[in-house]
Amino acid sequence: MKKHQLKKQILQKEIQIKKLQLHQTTSDICNQLYNSLILEKAVLKKELENIEKKPLLENIKKIFCKKEKLICDYWNK
Repeated sequence: MKKHQLKKQILQKEIQIKKLQLHQTTSDICNQLYNSLILEKAVLKKELENIEKKPLLENIKKIFCKKEKLICDYWNK
């Protein structure tokens, strides 16, 4: 249910963005609206990704995946 609503909201944001692109002007208000729509769409997509993740699979990956070694780890020894 939540996944369907997020997909619908993302589609609505894409439609709004396309409409703004057709009527692009150099107005600051239009640019702010465009940027806010892009940001809202990105947030919705991230929420959708988080819903689609399978927590059990993610935990298994964390256990068996090789830990990344960061450059700062060499100085902690």
